[in-house]
Amino acid sequence: MTGTIILLGVIAAAAEILGGALVILRKSWPRTVQEYLLALSAGFLLALVLLEMVPESIAALGHEAALFLLGGYATLHFFEHTVVGHLHFGEETHREVMLSKVASLSTFTGLFVHAFFDGFAISAAMQYDPSLGLLVFLAVLLHKFPEGLTTATVMIAADHPRRTAFIASGAIGLATMLGILSVFLLQTVDAQVLGRAFAFAGGAALYVGASDLIPEINHSRNRIIPVLVFAGMLLFAAAQALLHAH
Repeated sequence: MTGTIILLGVIAAAAEILGGALVILRKSWPRTVQEYLLALSAGFLLALVLLEMVPESIAALGHEAALFLLGGYATLHFFEHTVVGHLHFGEETHREVMLSKVASLSTFTGLFVHAFFDGFAISAAMQYDPSLGLLVFLAVLLHKFPEGLTTATVMIAADHPRRTAFIASGAIGLATMLGILSVFLLQTVDAQVLGRAFAFAGGAALYVGASDLIPEINHSRNRIIPVLVFAGMLLFAAAQALLHAH
């Protein structure tokens, strides 16, 4: 199991780095590609959290689950909008806030924390229930590539060297692996603590879907994008059915 979780983390981190590398190799990248992947990810992630992670958390912890779900949501909000200050997931599209290197570093910090909890969610879910863990992994993987695009593009938009932009993407990938590895500390504790970590990860995943991805999707004028949110939900249902069948 440990090897599988680490492998999933490496794949997620590699998708992040690939997104950054493609920005470095190509001066521009179609915005629609990023929007399509973000929309699919948002729908998949919201369906996953509300249909699987919340009910499982309640089954494991009872009323206590709500506290940890809220804690996961609040923790990501705290880091992304209180510690960092002002973070848009698709920050590179907001040119008016990308005039300084300070703004780009603030965005990088927010994405680093975001990526850490991506890895945390994958690892906690895999240890709690491997089938659920695979669904969480798919949800994370869908937005890892556009997240890598975002990270590198933000750094370039703030006039950082391309080498720095690539290093930033690699650092976000590293944050995902740190999140993966952090949950292994829970292997020495009882199932109740792992259940709390799972609920906390559910709250963090809810924040990513509802507060990071959906607002950026809503900025798009492309009418296909909202439809792809529902397609993401259907993709979750198909993946869920396939896992249950096996």
